[in-house]
Amino acid sequence: MFIGHFAPALVAATHPAAPRLGMLFAAAQLVDIGFATLLFSGTEAMRVVPGFTAMNPMDLYHMPFTHSLLGTALWGLGFGIIVAAMLRSMMAGLIAALVVLSHWFIDWLVHVPDLTLWGSGPRLGLGLWNHPAIAMPLELALIGGAFAWLARARGGMTARLWALLALLLAVQGANWFGPQDSYYSATIPATMLAVYALLIVAAIWADPRPRGAMGGNSA
Repeated sequence: MFIGHFAPALVAATHPAAPRLGMLFAAAQLVDIGFATLLFSGTEAMRVVPGFTAMNPMDLYHMPFTHSLLGTALWGLGFGIIVAAMLRSMMAGLIAALVVLSHWFIDWLVHVPDLTLWGSGPRLGLGLWNHPAIAMPLELALIGGAFAWLARARGGMTARLWALLALLLAVQGANWFGPQDSYYSATIPATMLAVYALLIVAAIWADPRPRGAMGGNSA
């Protein structure tokens, strides 16, 4: 799952106390941003095994700090505290934390068993990456439904939201149909971070709320 992770961010953005969309996009992929960063130091690890799953060659064999349920919850708690302090709203912090937490449950649908509850123990994942005929329509349904939900709440799709959707679909298409890495290198986490930064900036630009409406104005 890639752009499907942004679906909770788009839905959450309809709450009156929600942070701005760019912040919610950062929340949606925060643990993957953390994972990419930790790859550089070797704190977490992956390898590329061609044919590992039907949809991608990533063997994500060591992710205890970002992709355990406990780890994801702690990332969400930390991010939620920061958001609550920045926006002076407990509700905004809670919304941001829940968007972070949603990442683990969406990953659980598609990952082969490489997720854990607390960094060790049983490995979890339904493995839809081995079933593209299910995983691909599911991803498109999640992101399409989320944009429809946001558009309904905001009175329609603006040109900027259409542009954001087009960018997400283009990035997802490249992820699905573009060339795949045949070996691991630092280019992989660097590319991940660059793409996440691009999408967060695009979400800031596309935010449908009026300028100055920061959200998070209720306790």
